[in-house]
Amino acid sequence: MEGLRLKKKKGKGVGVGVGVIILMVMMRCVLGTLHRVGGKMGWSQNVNFTQWSAHENIYLHDWLVFNFNKQMYNVLEVNKTSYESCNDQGFIKNITKGGRDVVQLNEVRPYYYLSGRGFCWGGMKVAIFVQEAPPPPAQPPLGNASPSNTGGPTMVLVVASLSIALTFMGYYF
Repeated sequence: MEGLRLKKKKGKGVGVGVGVIILMVMMRCVLGTLHRVGGKMGWSQNVNFTQWSAHENIYLHDWLVFNFNKQMYNVLEVNKTSYESCNDQGFIKNITKGGRDVVQLNEVRPYYYLSGRGFCWGGMKVAIFVQEAPPPPAQPPLGNASPSNTGGPTMVLVVASLSIALTFMGYYF
């Protein structure tokens, strides 16, 4: 029996972009969830960030996305004391880059963010409490299932997604 061979189709590279998007969606499921800070309003004034964060379940390796006008606002990671007093001096990290800034939460701990230039006093600050991801739900006993039956829907999803991604990238079997 011959091994699996991938052959490149001739044609345009449009499928590469679609394939990359599909792979990114797959990775999102594996590597964490994207949380848009402030919801639809983004990182701006007149958002209750305390209320927003209270309704979010944020786990290890999730991502925060800050959408804002970089000409007006910034995003600074600070310690708890600076967060409580709206002190934007001596911050831990300035994550402001382009106004659509993303940060991954790689430790189980509280994270504190604020906007400097006086906007923190108007409520532009958020405390994020990262927790361990919950364990996956318990699988019911397989009973008399044959070994070929294990892996189930997850394996089918992975194989199908990989096949679709490779097809969009111009490869076929």
